[in-house]
Amino acid sequence: MEVVIFVGGRGTRMSGHERALPKVLYELGGRPIVSHVIDIFRAAGHRDFVLTLGYRGAEIARHFLERPPQLDSDFVLTIEGEERHASYLSGQPDRTSLKFIYTGIESGKGERLRRVAKYLTGEIFYCTYGDGLADIDLNALLEFHRSHGKAATITVVRARSQFGHVEVSEDGTVTKVEEKPALPGWVNGGFFVFDRRIFSYLQPDDELEPDCFPRLVAAGEMAAYRHEGFWACIDTDKDYTTLDSLCQAGPPPWMAGHR
Repeated sequence: MEVVIFVGGRGTRMSGHERALPKVLYELGGRPIVSHVIDIFRAAGHRDFVLTLGYRGAEIARHFLERPPQLDSDFVLTIEGEERHASYLSGQPDRTSLKFIYTGIESGKGERLRRVAKYLTGEIFYCTYGDGLADIDLNALLEFHRSHGKAATITVVRARSQFGHVEVSEDGTVTKVEEKPALPGWVNGGFFVFDRRIFSYLQPDDELEPDCFPRLVAAGEMAAYRHEGFWACIDTDKDYTTLDSLCQAGPPPWMAGHR
C-alpha cells in the first residue's frame, strides 16, 4: 500500500541543523531521519512511497539518487582492475519505490496532499510526517481503519511532560516526584490512514490539521487509533540529540516491534 510522507517543510525549530541540511536528511545513527521513517513501513511490508517535496526538495531527491543502497547494508566490494562490484551479504534488499512529487515551497500539508492525489493508485493509503518515529503496529492501524468505515484514521499517543512533576502537601512536604510523566489526554501521533474521500474535505492552500481535520470531525469521518508504545517526534535540537543517542546505544526503539 502507498505511503505519503511529508518532507517539504522548513524544519525551522531545528535552526542549526536546518541550515546545513533539510531536516529529514539529518542523520540518526548514521542514517537520515526519513530513512528511519521508511524503514518502519518497509518492516510492515509496505514498499511504495510518495515524498511531497518542497523546501530544498532537490537535496532530498539527490540523496536518494546518489546514495548507494548498500551503504545501509552489510556488503562485499569486489575490485578487479577498474571494475567495482558490490554484493550484499544478506541478499538483495526488497524492492522499494519512491515517487518524488514537487508540491511547492510554501504549501501547507493539506495542499501538498492535494497535489499528490493524481499519483496515488489505491483507494486507501498511509500518510505520515517525515520526522515522527514509533513502534506502531501499522497492520493493526490499517485493520482498525477498515473496521470503522470512516474517511480518516488518526493515530493518537500520550505525550510526556518536558519536566519532572512534584506534588507538595500544605506544609511543604514533597509527597511525590515523577520524572517527565505522561500527560493526560491524547495528542496527534502523525501516523494516518486515509481513503480517497479525504480529498473532498481538502480545499486549495489548506493546512491539513487546522483546516481539513475539523471538517472531517464535523462530518463524523475521523476515528482515532490509540498507540501506547514508543513514540517520538523531532521538533528541536534536543529531540534530535536524544534520539541519536538511542541509535548509538543499540537498535532504535521504534524498530523494536519489527526486528
